[in-house]
Amino acid sequence: MEQAKIRLYVDQPVAAGQPVAVGEGQANYLFNVMRLAPGAPVALFNGHDGEWLARVEQAGKRAGILRAEAQVAPLRPPPDLWLLFAPIKKARTDFVVEKAVELGVARILPVLTRRTQGDRIRQDKMRAHAIEAAEQCGATVVPEVAEAQPLDRLLASWPTGRRILWADEGLAGTAATFAGLPPGPWAILIGPEGGFTPEERASLQALPQIVAASLGPRILRAETAAVAAITLWQAHLGDWK
Repeated sequence: MEQAKIRLYVDQPVAAGQPVAVGEGQANYLFNVMRLAPGAPVALFNGHDGEWLARVEQAGKRAGILRAEAQVAPLRPPPDLWLLFAPIKKARTDFVVEKAVELGVARILPVLTRRTQGDRIRQDKMRAHAIEAAEQCGATVVPEVAEAQPLDRLLASWPTGRRILWADEGLAGTAATFAGLPPGPWAILIGPEGGFTPEERASLQALPQIVAASLGPRILRAETAAVAAITLWQAHLGDWK
């Protein structure tokens, strides 16, 4: 079967013979930037129906129609892993979102701490960046991107059955401690630049679901810590095994 070089996320059902309308932004990308003509193949996914081969049926400057032909890959959901992180500067926050999608998480939850230094946090921008990352990396699911909220508020209603792997900078200098972690729902928590305050650390240490872990012998920047923690978790508990 012919392979499409362009993948597109669509927020609508996809099935054999289904027409899929694309709006102005996607039409501009497909027909003006990528110069696709009627008959050109496009891969579609929507987070529910796997990946589908479609073809351009109508190509306009501001709209178009694709026609789904056949499923080419099943739905491949990521493992039940959430990422909690304190947003940083925009480009570095974009990096965290992009790598979280590529490495495989189910939810992305930006949290506000006393030392959070990120610019204005835009949920819609992070969602758009997650979609772009999923289109590029072959994912068939776009992780949910939650609205930013204070860490203490989030932890106050935290589900009892989901453990939190806290990448604790206070443990830097010790060996990474991911082996032997039990399976099940998890979240990874990455703190802000400068770390958590003593009060925040005390609150975290008192939470029964918290598991403090080292990421190795060096203190990592926030975006590096996120990548390292997800990678180690995936290697021990995720779908890389």
